[in-house]
Amino acid sequence: MRRVLIVVVALIGALGIVGAVALAASPQDPAAPQAAPPPAGPQVSYQPPVRSAGGAGTDTVSAATANPAQPVSVRTAGGTLDGVSLTDPYGDAVDGALSPDRTTWTSSGDLDFATTYTWHGRAVAPDGTATPVQGTVATLKPAHTVRGTLNIGDDRTVGIAAPIEIQFDRHVQDRAAIEKVLKVTTSKQVEGAWGWLPDENGGSRVHWRPKEYWPSGTKVTVDAPLKGVDYGGGSYGAEDLSTSFTIGRAQIVKADARSFRMIVIRDGKQVADYPASYGLADDPNRNTRSGIHVVTEKFTDKRMVSAQYGYDVVEKWAVRMSNNGEFIHANPVSAAAQGTANVTHGCVNLSIENAKAYYDTVLYGDPVEVTGTPVQLSARDGDLWDWTLSWDKWKGLSALS
Repeated sequence: MRRVLIVVVALIGALGIVGAVALAASPQDPAAPQAAPPPAGPQVSYQPPVRSAGGAGTDTVSAATANPAQPVSVRTAGGTLDGVSLTDPYGDAVDGALSPDRTTWTSSGDLDFATTYTWHGRAVAPDGTATPVQGTVATLKPAHTVRGTLNIGDDRTVGIAAPIEIQFDRHVQDRAAIEKVLKVTTSKQVEGAWGWLPDENGGSRVHWRPKEYWPSGTKVTVDAPLKGVDYGGGSYGAEDLSTSFTIGRAQIVKADARSFRMIVIRDGKQVADYPASYGLADDPNRNTRSGIHVVTEKFTDKRMVSAQYGYDVVEKWAVRMSNNGEFIHANPVSAAAQGTANVTHGCVNLSIENAKAYYDTVLYGDPVEVTGTPVQLSARDGDLWDWTLSWDKWKGLSALS
């Protein structure tokens, strides 16, 4: 009987242990092992960041504002990208490309201001789980977009005194921000600097001038990545600018009013010596201005009008050398004075034959060095007075000086 009792107690003890094990495995026990969660999809991040507006599967998400001058991108961790695109409101895709490891897509095409773009695609993990690439990129909306214009077009050949000019169509405040991105590359070593001149033609303007005349044959490239640059006051650059051009032969006009001659020097050699008449010396308003002028344009026939002096005439073979009305041109009326006296209203008068011969050789940017008159060329005389300043004064016009 005692032996039976021991067996029963042992059996009850064994059942108690089994029960304890069963209780520990019960789903109601917080300490019990839980089922493994489903595998998570790869992580996706955006530049600029997007913030979900409703979780996975939501079509609309909000976005940080992007500067259209900067590329936008999407990156995945734990997978690779598949079928990624960025489209504008019309469904047109922005140019872009995947990285070699297919973990990053970066835009390369231009974005517009004040436009919302939409992400598409997915990121796929090695086990096949996927995370959608979705969201929007909203680009900034400036108060103003400011356009700039370069004065020298692609593939042109210009004279050795030609400055590089960017004329803006509005006043710009942060000139240093603009100047920091401007770049001039030359095939020959040339020292030069940007200088800001007073606003003209409705907006700000900046010129690049070499310290000395350009070396003949120099290849010049200008890069102005201005799109998206913050100009201050809510204004941004509207577009990038660039140009490549060549410096031509070195032609200099030596125009000494005391000599009544106009001498043309080309590549260091005198090629012409024309009898000339300059501005009447005893009238300061009629003096030809002394200083380095720059040729900007030429006309086979140019109407010249002065209410002050009462003339309205058309002159042949007119070469503009400043915006104050100074030209080198033919004038048969002053033929008797050419070579002996200065009688003009400020222009350099030549015979018809000589004016035509000079006209045929002219390039934009050729220097005309006038000397021997009592009035100096200055900022009051038009837009291209760059060479009237010493090099130190010119460098002082830089916004970065």
